[in-house]
Amino acid sequence: MLADLTGATDERLRALARRLAGRIVIDLARQGRAVKAGIGRLTTAPYQPDGGDLDLDASLEPVARARATGTLVDVTELRVRGWQRPGTALCLLLDRSGSMTGRPLATAAVASAAIASRNPDDYSVIAFAADAIVAKSQDGVKSAERVVTDVLTLRGFGTTDLALALRTAGEQLGRSRAARRVAVLLSDCRATVPGDVVGAARGVDELVILAPAGDSEAAEELAMAVGARIATVDGPAGIPEALAKLL
Repeated sequence: MLADLTGATDERLRALARRLAGRIVIDLARQGRAVKAGIGRLTTAPYQPDGGDLDLDASLEPVARARATGTLVDVTELRVRGWQRPGTALCLLLDRSGSMTGRPLATAAVASAAIASRNPDDYSVIAFAADAIVAKSQDGVKSAERVVTDVLTLRGFGTTDLALALRTAGEQLGRSRAARRVAVLLSDCRATVPGDVVGAARGVDELVILAPAGDSEAAEELAMAVGARIATVDGPAGIPEALAKLL
């Protein structure tokens, strides 16, 4: 109901619905299993107050130089040893070519909030139909609340250029320096614009698909063709658990 009200003709009602829906969506997206951090590795990095223990061997030269000259140690030359978790970059692709009211719109908003909460420092959101609009770029700074509010303004129309969407995801993920780069596709995967969808999907390092329950045949065919993992969701409440399983 709130998702529908975000398109209300009354300006005040529309603004209130978007604020309230955004808060509920973010709370809902935080449910589900916690993210597994993965196996870390011990690395040497430039000094940070909370970055780890001082690496004495790597920092010996600047310390000795400061002592010999009677000056303070330049902390930018010090090194620390600490555990570093493998990074993961996420790119969410939202199919807006069909209906973007009610349940589908709420599902897209929850998916956006869930991606933002899982990896707030390295994610992007792309809404696509005949074109591909970057709602949040991989290296851009934008609050989760703002991203969700922007997604709630989406309305569906037009044809589906799935190949373009996947190529755009590859471009966004290419901006990240993370070791793992995952495109999350929320779509029935029925392309209505000619293009090499399979080739574009294979151009993404890793692809997972969230397909609507009861309408997943095309998505399952794409997943099988490119080796993607897939889950079906029946509305917004199923998004957090599906993402936890796929990722």
